Amino acid sequence: MSRYDLLVIGTGPAGQKAAVQAAKLGKKVGIVERKVVVGGVCINTGTIPSKSLREAVLYLSGFRQRSIYGADYRLKTAITIEDLAFRTNHVIKNEIGIVENQMTRNRVDMIYGTASFVDSHRLRVTQAGGGSVEFEADFIVIAVGSEPAKPDDVPFDHESIIDTDELLTLKHIPQSIVIVGGGVIGTEYASMLAALGVPVILIDKRPRLLEFVDAEIIDALQQQMKEIGVTLYHNEEVVSIHKQQDGLIHVQLRHAGPIAAATLMYAIGRVGATQDLNLGAVGITPDARGRVSVNEHFQTAIPHIYAVGDVIGFPALASTSMQQGRHASCHAFGAPDGTDTELLPYGIYSIPEISMVGRNEEDLAKADIPYGIGIARYREIARGQIIGDETGLLKLLFHRQTRQLLGVHAIGEGATELIHIGQAVMAYRGQINYFVDTVFNYPTLAECYKVAALDGINRLPRPWVPVT
Repeated sequence: MSRYDLLVIGTGPAGQKAAVQAAKLGKKVGIVERKVVVGGVCINTGTIPSKSLREAVLYLSGFRQRSIYGADYRLKTAITIEDLAFRTNHVIKNEIGIVENQMTRNRVDMIYGTASFVDSHRLRVTQAGGGSVEFEADFIVIAVGSEPAKPDDVPFDHESIIDTDELLTLKHIPQSIVIVGGGVIGTEYASMLAALGVPVILIDKRPRLLEFVDAEIIDALQQQMKEIGVTLYHNEEVVSIHKQQDGLIHVQLRHAGPIAAATLMYAIGRVGATQDLNLGAVGITPDARGRVSVNEHFQTAIPHIYAVGDVIGFPALASTSMQQGRHASCHAFGAPDGTDTELLPYGIYSIPEISMVGRNEEDLAKADIPYGIGIARYREIARGQIIGDETGLLKLLFHRQTRQLLGVHAIGEGATELIHIGQAVMAYRGQINYFVDTVFNYPTLAECYKVAALDGINRLPRPWVPVT
């Protein structure tokens, strides 16, 4: 039986960083992967493919140039699924190679097969041929990720009724599509397909999309989605789904009339991929959605067994999962880790993209914190005019008395990059007058920070005196 200081189950972002961090600390590390390729959902079916698809859509459809050259502008008239998959497959192949090389360089042992617990220090790995091998470790990190929820009453056929992992396996771009679920994945795919000219119906049971995002940002997103051809159904639920003889998918809604489309994608939630782990053998009980509960250091009910990434639930982002994996290994082996879990940025790759860090208006109002608002719109910024983004905006939230920056929210081209300027200032408890006194390159979107800060100051009662 091979023995390790740390065994990691899963090679997604969380598992990768947990393994590499432990290896950097001089530990003997093994990482188990049940698929034939590394990278988990992030590289193979989730984050990387969907973001690569988004870039292919924006490029081939000419979407970014339409505000300048007209709504009919296209780089390619007839876009095929092969066109979209070309870029995606190229990126996936390269990312897989990078991960494999990283494991090799850090002397992390790759173990292929399906892992299950024998006891709290031992794993049995069942290989594709049916044989099994046992491994022992002082510490174990569960980083198995998640998979799409597939309720029994949804008649999935992997062709016209699909889950969120199956879009790129389709043989043709859908002629029309119903997306059930207005979460991050549903919203991203709805806007991508609409940018291609596909009629999209998006159904969500909540009063608006993405309720954890600032309401003003979501209002801008929903307006843009409607303009590019997304029909939104809010406060609505699906009663039944049937594939008719005409080939169309008929959907009965609880309140509105029936609807139909050529394809239906079910995008309501994901479940932790824990069913094969035999967690009962070590006294760990996942919740109804397969997720594992952890403490602030990502320890499960068994202190030397950690869980990180999508398997522990929200926020389930690749960026946060990486830090969780790194933190778990540092904690296990007593190494310092200064990760600021209060300032995690969020990126949503809809069209237009959204990003945020810190508090939103709703949070501040509930906490009775006196806050001010400053807004800059891309159309007021020279760079925004150059790139043709008329939707984008940057919103700053700050304390009215101390001027401390409390939250940054952005929508538009480059929002997920732009957010990190605000994140850095917030990390040092900075004030919005930092942006007023700072020179930004011209023309850039970063100028939005200065414009938004001045807007916020101008809304305050006069005279305004900077707090030192």
